[in-house]
Amino acid sequence: MDFQMLYKMQKQLDNHIEAKHQLEDENVLDRKILAFHVELAELANETRCFKFWSEKAPSDDAIILEEYVDGIHFILSIGIEYGYDNETMFEAPKQTKKTGEALVPYFFEVINATSLLREKGDKTSFDHLFTSYLTLGEALGFSANNIIDAYKNKNEVNYQRQQQGY
Repeated sequence: MDFQMLYKMQKQLDNHIEAKHQLEDENVLDRKILAFHVELAELANETRCFKFWSEKAPSDDAIILEEYVDGIHFILSIGIEYGYDNETMFEAPKQTKKTGEALVPYFFEVINATSLLREKGDKTSFDHLFTSYLTLGEALGFSANNIIDAYKNKNEVNYQRQQQGY
């Protein structure tokens, strides 16, 4: 999957946000990593994969996909912060669609990869995080086209939110 266009879009959005909020000289990497954790938790919440006490069904795939691409936004932004945006090809092992508790190990893999990246900060750790997250996307049943289209849509929403003082 080629992320060159998405990196470009993310860099433009990041620059817009940094200029608007006067963050050009601030290091916001830790806040981006924490934001990614929050988005990952929101994604897990929509899948309901951990809610053994509840009979309520997961959210619709469209809602889950929107939460998923929120995570893509932050992974791209984190990659830009680290200077790892020159490699744009990432592939995830093919997965069959999973539901319920079968998704839990995929979330833990992403959590562990995020912690490792924060600890080491190296390219290998970043690549592992990106691949782990794409593997989670595969397990959720999302294609590359689903992800790219949803990213573009959410990118527009993010610009609108910035204009509205979100």
